[in-house]
Amino acid sequence: MRFNRLLLSTTLVVVAMVVQVCVLARLQLPGAVPDLVLLTVVGLALVYGHVGGAFIGFGAGLLSDLAPPADHAAGRYALVLCVVGYLVGLAKPDKGQLRSAAGPMAVVVAAAIGSTLLYAMVGALVGDTAARHVGLGSLLFTAALYDLLLAPFTVPFIIALARRADNDPLAESSSGSVKAADVTAGWLSSGTGLRIGNQRGGLRLKAAKARSSRAGRIKGVKRL
Repeated sequence: MRFNRLLLSTTLVVVAMVVQVCVLARLQLPGAVPDLVLLTVVGLALVYGHVGGAFIGFGAGLLSDLAPPADHAAGRYALVLCVVGYLVGLAKPDKGQLRSAAGPMAVVVAAAIGSTLLYAMVGALVGDTAARHVGLGSLLFTAALYDLLLAPFTVPFIIALARRADNDPLAESSSGSVKAADVTAGWLSSGTGLRIGNQRGGLRLKAAKARSSRAGRIKGVKRL
């Protein structure tokens, strides 16, 4: 990943994590909690593709595993978001252009349901049965509902930021300098620079020829 992508992804994930822990987790909503970190991973994966989505998902999940008040084994949510980021990145639109909002909203619902199911499955493998006591059906419904309501205010903004940051100003300046060099070289090769040199060379050749012809004439006069 390029530096601007890494910087933007890290910033967005950290901000989402802070809002998640300090605001959303304290709303005491019934069922699940709106997952802003998941929406951040979804938005970035839709721009950066499956490889970038997997890396961002793993980093965001690991941060969620280590951030207080985490009550599960470290690496559990990292695995979940890594898989989700990879799968969402596969749904990246061609040429990065979103034709409608229906596609991203469907991806958000699928990511919310898939992450909840995968989290519960990984928990069952490690002996965590909390999802059974809460009710997996209500968790799936509320997770999809909350994330779907929060997505229109976050995912388009994240996608716009990612696309804007993907246009590296350093790359643009370097390409601009290359273009300027090409223009300068083209101007020198087809413009006045070499033409003046050619004109000077032509004038010198003409002057030399004139001198030789004059010398021949003078020598001829002397011979006469």
